[in-house]
Amino acid sequence: QVHLVESGGGLVQAGGSLRLSCAASGSVFSIYGMGWYRQAPGQQRELVADVFTGGSANYVDSVKGRFTISRDNDKKMVYLQMNSLKPEDTAAYFCYADDGAAEYWGQGTQVTVSS
Repeated sequence: QVHLVESGGGLVQAGGSLRLSCAASGSVFSIYGMGWYRQAPGQQRELVADVFTGGSANYVDSVKGRFTISRDNDKKMVYLQMNSLKPEDTAAYFCYADDGAAEYWGQGTQVTVSS
């Protein structure tokens, strides 16, 4: 089992920045993929970014050049640096981890970007 706890959400004006953090605990040695999804009201959850053990990362097109995902395996953390935020980035952001046998999810953190 893997337990994930997010932090760092909040309210920010358009053009501002936020950094989301996700702390993993439990059977973290088997995790190979970690990342962030988001879900806005009335919309489906979408993958924002993910990063794998070797360091390769993927981003949804709408955040490329603005968001950066990073992972600290020693600290069992994954981060999402979000710059140049837009109102359309407003959503609940969820951390996830994948150990090949199951996916694990955090409780989510709200990001609200005002125009």
